[in-house]
Amino acid sequence: IHLGLSTYIQMHFTTPDYVIFALLLVASTCIGLFYALSGGRQRTTQEFLLADRSMSCLPVSLSLLATFQSAVAILGAPSEIYTYGTQYWFLGVSYFLGLLIPAHIFIPVFYRLRLTSAYEYLELRFNKTVRIMGTVTFIFQMVIYMGVVLYAPALALNAVTGFDLWGAVLAMGLVCTLYTTLGGLKAVIWTDVFQTIVMFAGQLAVIVVGAHQAGGMGEVWRKAMNGSRIASLDLNPDPTERHTFWTLGVGGVFLMLALYGVNQAQVQRYLSSRTEREAIMSCYVVFPCQQVVLCLGCLMGLVMFLNSPITVVYEMVLYFVMDVFKDLPGLPGLFVACLFSGALSTISSAFNSLATVTMEDLIKPYCPGMTEAKATLLSKGLALAYGLVCLAMAYIASLMGSVLQAAFSIFGMVGGPLLGLFCLGMFFPWANSIGAIVGLVAGLVMAFWIGIGNFISRMAVPTPLPPFINATAMPVPGNMTTAVMTTIMDSITSKPKPRGLQALYSLSYLWYSAHNSTTVVIVGLIVSLLTGPSKEKYLTPGTVYPVLGNLLFFLPERYREKLCCVTPLPHKVFFSQVSCCLSWPHNVYCGYLDVGIFFLCACGDVVQSIAVGTQPYRMAQKERNGLAQMEEEEKTEERGMDDREEDEVRATPQPSCRLAHTVQETAL
Repeated sequence: IHLGLSTYIQMHFTTPDYVIFALLLVASTCIGLFYALSGGRQRTTQEFLLADRSMSCLPVSLSLLATFQSAVAILGAPSEIYTYGTQYWFLGVSYFLGLLIPAHIFIPVFYRLRLTSAYEYLELRFNKTVRIMGTVTFIFQMVIYMGVVLYAPALALNAVTGFDLWGAVLAMGLVCTLYTTLGGLKAVIWTDVFQTIVMFAGQLAVIVVGAHQAGGMGEVWRKAMNGSRIASLDLNPDPTERHTFWTLGVGGVFLMLALYGVNQAQVQRYLSSRTEREAIMSCYVVFPCQQVVLCLGCLMGLVMFLNSPITVVYEMVLYFVMDVFKDLPGLPGLFVACLFSGALSTISSAFNSLATVTMEDLIKPYCPGMTEAKATLLSKGLALAYGLVCLAMAYIASLMGSVLQAAFSIFGMVGGPLLGLFCLGMFFPWANSIGAIVGLVAGLVMAFWIGIGNFISRMAVPTPLPPFINATAMPVPGNMTTAVMTTIMDSITSKPKPRGLQALYSLSYLWYSAHNSTTVVIVGLIVSLLTGPSKEKYLTPGTVYPVLGNLLFFLPERYREKLCCVTPLPHKVFFSQVSCCLSWPHNVYCGYLDVGIFFLCACGDVVQSIAVGTQPYRMAQKERNGLAQMEEEEKTEERGMDDREEDEVRATPQPSCRLAHTVQETAL
């Protein structure tokens, strides 16, 4: 990070600022304590990790928004607009497909399989090895990221205000660990809601006061145009150009899919929804919220352009805020609360999702006899342990120096291969486990090769900034980087176009997810075809989305069958837990189709479902009581199933994660 603070006067907090900042921490802690002492008191893993699957649409959508709206993004987006102009605003175009695809493809698959960890899907679709590889990759990604997310805003705050660096780090880390460990996912989601409101309030206050001092938003826009900060539509197809319509609108879609489609922190929120419909609606609700957040960040950057001559990354936004609010006690504290709300929401989501995947993917499969009480206690211990790991990673981040931005890059580099792994399993029925493993390794190698090569090449050749026409905003010489970005903009001055490996290293960071996920899919498919493709009839029902079947609808069925694209995705399913077999050690799930299905339990008893939408998911103890009230006529119809159907159901393999497979019979 380039600091260059010697020429600037350090500013300080007042008492009202400290009070507002302290209220944020106290309120977040109180929310955690409330959910620790109310309801089920976090006594089951279902409640601690999935909030009893009882969350409604609005809190889930705001939590989805807050999870990756970190302090890094709050500081970085205005800095990006201030430095390079409004081209970044076109990223909003990618939100359409970036949220529409998860809503109608990923959420139905994950929700109907009734998962807890997204990586359980990988075992259902491939095998346990693929699941563990995906889990370990995700843990590596989040552990690196959360330490940097915690350290970066504290560093900026310390540089500008003299606020004690490690005091801020410890306060945030310990408070976040406390409410995450005590209150579980429900506390995390509701603190996200509170922190999202604080983020909106802080950013809006900066824009309103800054625009007022500048003479209104009309004046802000006019001076931004005179200063060449209002960008037009750039249709340049060159993938090495940092920001064009194609990199933002197309490459951004893959970035959004990696965040909102397959990332455990977001998938866990979808699965905590009461119904599949509410999970899908949360994606629709978060769309306008994302647009508002993008607009707020961009408007902050334009307002800064008129008022601030500072061009030092991280500190830039805080210097501007402290200067604008210097005569308004309490408002600097509000913005700092906004900043740290972003950090808290991201870190708490990381703690909870890491505890979930560690418990569900790395511990439970190897400890099948663990009691529910022990599993819940261990999950809380894991959340606490990851909180301490986060503090350790923040300390390591303080020692990184110029390598700090490379740590930011790791998050983007790893997200693409994981997206490719899920797409390989979900859209290509003939992909096998060997292809998945080789594809993931190839994607990770390619990701780190390009990412590290890009970082080294940029360190060797500093990139000049674009010229400033506004005389009140002259740049400070130095290495100018943007916190949320992983590459530096090519100079707008004429220079040779990169060739060979240098062209690969110059790839825009927004294409990373697309490039790396495509590598996984292509390599995975080639290896699968060479080693013997999977046959669709042997796949676990519900793990493949029939995208090829929909696209190739014009082909005869026999050709589509050879291409493994015949089976449709099952209808909407609501699950209830069945415990009709006393000898069966774990509850068995029963799926509800809109036409009705049958499910065969271990003892041979068969239960017929009710119509779709009539009964939302409930906790196990509630459903055991409801099982005795099922109508006698259901039992009569159950006995009518022939022995062949029963044998087929018994032959369905059970994964080691003890997920219940739903065997859906269409004949009533």
